[in-house]
Amino acid sequence: MARRWTKTEEENLRKELYRLYVTQNKTIGEIAKLLLIEQSSVHKRLIRLSIPITPEKKKKYLNKRTDIVIPKKKSKELAEIIGILLGDGSLTHFQVVVTLGNKEYSYAEYVKCLMNNVFHADAKIGTRETKYNDVYFGSVEVSSWLQDQGLVFNKVKDYVDIPGWIFSKDIYKKACLRGFFDTDGSVYKIRHGMQLSFTNYSVPLILSLRKMLFELEYTPSRLSSHKVYITRKEEIIRFFKEIKPKNIKHLQRFKTINASVV
Repeated sequence: MARRWTKTEEENLRKELYRLYVTQNKTIGEIAKLLLIEQSSVHKRLIRLSIPITPEKKKKYLNKRTDIVIPKKKSKELAEIIGILLGDGSLTHFQVVVTLGNKEYSYAEYVKCLMNNVFHADAKIGTRETKYNDVYFGSVEVSSWLQDQGLVFNKVKDYVDIPGWIFSKDIYKKACLRGFFDTDGSVYKIRHGMQLSFTNYSVPLILSLRKMLFELEYTPSRLSSHKVYITRKEEIIRFFKEIKPKNIKHLQRFKTINASVV
């Protein structure tokens, strides 16, 4: 655990970082080299010290990264990333970010590897003072390409939906469901068994998830308070065997609940 700064230390660090990042307009990478720390550490300090992150003001902002790869073919890995982004992801003009809870660091590592495999992104993990984990990488080109795939900046306001190509194959549907469930899904015990749920405030998205479950021969509930449920025990067991969620918190919870439900 990082040592808590004194007020004097915090003020000095804020002045130093503000001078480098805002006044001198240096990039996070340039600051990391000057301070002999990781870029992820600079990113965390900017957040911790409430200094707005503004890469669009940097001289190299519009330069394309030569290491980034834009997928030329559809794949189950890409479908899973899209499911993750539809759940806990966000886009800006310059960055792709997935924000995960304080008990999800191992899953953050999984998302980081997935991003690197699909985009060659050299993604980073930044842990906030609240212990929440941001998996992120910067690329104007990837952000623009993901928007072309149907992703948006404000998922609720712009009524985001699942890209149509994902419905073309069951392997894409399963991968997308896995990514979405790992980020915006839940499994829990109810009075007479257990229940699995998907939550999202974009109505087109949650209805498409319901359609996807039907096409994979599950029997989801009707939409209720931005949620869709699966309640049949045998279907929940099949879901974990067939969809194979990767988020350990879901796997552990399912194992515990399944052992206690008759």
